[in-house]
Amino acid sequence: MNEQQPSLANPSKDEETAMKPHERFEYSAIVDRRPLKLPRGARLVIWPVVNVEEWEITRPMPRGVSMPPGGQPIVPDIQNWGWHEYGMRVGIWRLMESLQRHRITPTLAINARVCETRPRIAEAARDAGWEFMAHSYVQMPIHKLEDQRATMRQCVEVIRKYTGKAPAGWLGPGRGQTYATLDYIAEAGFKYFGDWVMDDQPFYVKTLHGPVVAVPYSVELNDIAIMLTHQHQSDVMLKRARDAFDQIYRESRTGARVIAFGVHPYISGAAHRIRYFDEMLRYFKKHKGVVFWTGEKINDWYRDAVRF
Repeated sequence: MNEQQPSLANPSKDEETAMKPHERFEYSAIVDRRPLKLPRGARLVIWPVVNVEEWEITRPMPRGVSMPPGGQPIVPDIQNWGWHEYGMRVGIWRLMESLQRHRITPTLAINARVCETRPRIAEAARDAGWEFMAHSYVQMPIHKLEDQRATMRQCVEVIRKYTGKAPAGWLGPGRGQTYATLDYIAEAGFKYFGDWVMDDQPFYVKTLHGPVVAVPYSVELNDIAIMLTHQHQSDVMLKRARDAFDQIYRESRTGARVIAFGVHPYISGAAHRIRYFDEMLRYFKKHKGVVFWTGEKINDWYRDAVRF
């Protein structure tokens, strides 16, 4: 961040008094719930999320593919910074082309600073009608931020200035949260967040500033976990997504479900992976009753269907 605004409260005090995650919602078994219905006979929502991040060369890289001699962390880590930069220069345009070909409008989880440093990418996403979901200002652990509130305010203002609209959703870097993060999210005006991966349907979460909606994201249908953490072959995300889709599609006969996937330009936008990304979209599209929604649309539908 460039300038930090003063905190509205003592952050350490906020953390001491904040609700723990399990105190923010009631346990609910999916088999006991009233069936959710989607409009026009749809039964399954796919939430496509493209993550575009600002990796600052003055910090340790968020992740890497090249190991330095001796395995010691280095700054500047130009090798891995350049690997990520490939996604900004080349990979993102492959993802955009594939999504456009299949007429799918995704959610863009964007570090707000990308609007300032890579306006060409933000412009293309804005003009294509993508939803901008705040993904912090730069890619760094949320636990390391001096002032989460100030960072969220900055994200809102940067994205509002660029797109003309305040973002409705928040996704923390690495889906990270502290105990008080959800209170800050609601205070900043966000309606939903995508940090939790604990359900196949949205649900309400209590905060000090009213309820927010947890829109279910995915960690195992995410190219970081599949391609980087577990170093699988290029086609594994396609196979895993197909298996997950088949199961949840069957279950959606008894009530609406949401399935999300997350991709990054420097991973899924690589030349050896893009064909499998495209095949994944094609497989989803051929099924009846499947809709592709942004996180904001999922939030709006759920709030209309289920009152807090």
